[in-house]
Amino acid sequence: MIQAPLNQPTLAVAPMLDWTDRHCRYFHRLFSQKAVLFTEMVTTGAIIYGKYDFLAFNPEEQPVVLQLGGSDPAAMAECAARAFERGYQAVDINVGCPSDRVKNGSFGACLMADPEVVASCISAMQKAAPQLRVSVKTRLGIDEHDSDDFLYRFIDTVTDAGCEYLTLHARKAWLQGLSPKQNREIPPLQYERVYRAKQRYPQLHMMINGGITSAEAIVEHLAHVDGVMVGREAYQNPAFLSCFDSLCAHPSEVPQMQQASFAEQVRVVEQMIPYTEQHLAQGGRCWHVVRHMLGLFQGQPGAKRWRQWLSQQGPTAASAEQLLRGGLEFVLSARALADQKLVESANSPS
Repeated sequence: MIQAPLNQPTLAVAPMLDWTDRHCRYFHRLFSQKAVLFTEMVTTGAIIYGKYDFLAFNPEEQPVVLQLGGSDPAAMAECAARAFERGYQAVDINVGCPSDRVKNGSFGACLMADPEVVASCISAMQKAAPQLRVSVKTRLGIDEHDSDDFLYRFIDTVTDAGCEYLTLHARKAWLQGLSPKQNREIPPLQYERVYRAKQRYPQLHMMINGGITSAEAIVEHLAHVDGVMVGREAYQNPAFLSCFDSLCAHPSEVPQMQQASFAEQVRVVEQMIPYTEQHLAQGGRCWHVVRHMLGLFQGQPGAKRWRQWLSQQGPTAASAEQLLRGGLEFVLSARALADQKLVESANSPS
């Protein structure tokens, strides 16, 4: 985890597989300068043996944290060293993903049952890249093992290895019988257990994650922990991220503006046009970028038409400017119609 100034909390966008790639992170950065952005989980095998560059990021994304999936200390150490050489300041170990694919690779949430393995990885990573900050993101427990004692044994073991930064997803994970999606929804949220863990380990920088969707909720959590990590809400309603900078500066105050204004949203679209055009010029596709922008106008007039336009035209679009400006036209038309209806309603006889 990247350390915030002592008088500021850490607000972060969670690592989300297939979602928080470098295009998504560039887009999110346009809404907040202070939010800590996480990569989607990348496995050690993909970094060491993959044919693609899984460590690529734009300098504008900083502060950005690489989330790493693996359980072999030597491979984790090699990836940590490579990440540091590429400019990452922090690497986070995934001990929370409950998918069968991850479990079969002997990492993710199943590692809660083997804290000594996680500790060995931490020690090896810190030895390979001493200046790199190593953090851990985990659940409260797994299967029947979800007591505070089980959680504290895990925390004790990883902190003894030198981990000082911890994110707790405030649910346990069921490794049998639930899909990853169900594991994000069915196990109940237990925020109080995270608060108790912070009280027990005041020396740790502890973030809370899970089901957080509003500025009010962030303020409430920051009264108990050092940081808040937001996942699906940040992706599905990216304009929400615009309140993060205000919350970092004033963590006990709910900001008046809890999401980006329409003018700010339009500005972001304008900034994404040259970025997407550059991706096209490098042989990429518009859809690689704009798929992350579908939720930009969520809850506003024209949001559905914006999503439809990008979804229908984006996969084959040859011009980012035509695609994004075309989508904006639908939003502007819908807003104008909504404003007209308001005026007519106000002027109609009661």
